[in-house]
Amino acid sequence: MPTADAAPKTAMQRFLDGVEKVGNMVPHPVVIFLILIAIVIVLSAVLGMFDAAVTFDRINPDTHQIEIASTEIRSLLNTDGIRFMYESLVPNFMAFTAVGLMIAAMIGAGVAEESGLVTALIHKLVIVSPHWALTYILAFVGILASIAADAGYLVLIPLAGIAYLAVGRHPLAGLALGFAAVAAAFTVNMLIKPLDTVLVEFTNDAAALVDPTRSIGLASNLWFSIASVLFLTVIIAFISDRIIEPRLGTYNPKSASEGTTTDQSAMLGEQESRGLRFAGFGLLGLIVVFGLLTIPSWGPLRNPDTGELIGNSPFMSGLITLIVLMFLVTGWAYGIGAGTLRTLTEVIGAIEKSIKNMGGTIFLFFVLSQFVAYFTYTNIGTVMALSLSGVLQAANIGALPLLIGFIIVVAIIDLLLTGAIAKWAIFAPVFVPLLMQLGVEPEAVLAAYRVGDSPMNAITPLNAYFALVVGFAQKYDKSAGVGTIVSLMLPFVVWIYVLWTALFAVWKMLGLPWGL
Repeated sequence: MPTADAAPKTAMQRFLDGVEKVGNMVPHPVVIFLILIAIVIVLSAVLGMFDAAVTFDRINPDTHQIEIASTEIRSLLNTDGIRFMYESLVPNFMAFTAVGLMIAAMIGAGVAEESGLVTALIHKLVIVSPHWALTYILAFVGILASIAADAGYLVLIPLAGIAYLAVGRHPLAGLALGFAAVAAAFTVNMLIKPLDTVLVEFTNDAAALVDPTRSIGLASNLWFSIASVLFLTVIIAFISDRIIEPRLGTYNPKSASEGTTTDQSAMLGEQESRGLRFAGFGLLGLIVVFGLLTIPSWGPLRNPDTGELIGNSPFMSGLITLIVLMFLVTGWAYGIGAGTLRTLTEVIGAIEKSIKNMGGTIFLFFVLSQFVAYFTYTNIGTVMALSLSGVLQAANIGALPLLIGFIIVVAIIDLLLTGAIAKWAIFAPVFVPLLMQLGVEPEAVLAAYRVGDSPMNAITPLNAYFALVVGFAQKYDKSAGVGTIVSLMLPFVVWIYVLWTALFAVWKMLGLPWGL
């Protein structure tokens, strides 16, 4: 990896270089997950022989009632376990939603990239944005990208790398910035998103154990979320500018993979400007169509029972469809205007090209889906989460220290269980009633969960998109590996956890309202 030309390295930079060197010594991600699968199989058999189990209260996701449940370690080497592994090979892969989401997103993104729209938009952004503001703009947009669920991983992260390259900055710094913004702040936004509906519903079910009349609304964390978005935008951009980019130094285009375009210096010409105008017309037409589908009270994309649009509605549930169509329509419109992609045959060719380039990633996801399925089947992660939460629950400490301890436990578990909904279904009936009895409002418990749940997503290999980011990095540096990404993301994770937790503690001590 390129380094700074003259300035001596700080102790932190030398430490991160060591992390990268050690991390890149690990095998290919596919090999890593094959090893993890073997470990899970053996560990499940050993723990299964000792009948390891735990009893707990949980929220039934179907009835939303609190029920007593018992979870035991299930062996993968007994009759049922062997049958499961044999029968579930293809179903595990088909149920891995990240694959379908990635392929769908790349249908539109491939057309936008092949037509030249992505490059033109990045150039336009560079032209109109002050140099100092580019980092902050990308960080802010990356955090807000969570409104589109996981699509931010597939769209914003590679765009951030291209944007940095366009202004002569290190593209790996752009990728790291985008990954930190999308992953490490995933649970907060300035808007209400589908995830909020589930988290709030589980919170209310848990609060009813103490006070059946107590409930919170969808906007119960809105003020804290808005403040967190602005706060984290500054933190992420500052870390990128002051720690990540200085360590990377000057980018050497010779490090790029073969076929990667590194010349992003050309300004917009007449064809590109015309293409952007056509893309604008295409976007306008798409807005009109979706306006007719959503704005009227009878709109088919509204909730058929409540008429709701933002929150629990077909529009929000299928937001990836809007994103795919947006890139597809604007990309083709740009291609027509710029003369780069005119016919339907050329559009299909662009889609085929983008999907062909994902062959390695799809195979990795196939192996990863087996590991996730086996790990879930054995209940190892659930038993570990409940054991840690039980220790924290038994600790006789005050409300704020308990909230901070709760944040730490969620962070640790997030290395193994990355799903925000699955963890909250376990933690809510334990910590919401416990803290309510100590005088803590359920809004505060949910806000603490948001702080603990997100940052570790940027360094855990169990994040379905971690390997994809490694692939993005290898476009610009052939030697990039798991260690490269971990060393880039570690400063983000550490500082976000420390400072975001501090913001939460100050918010709680000042008694500020969490939301509406």
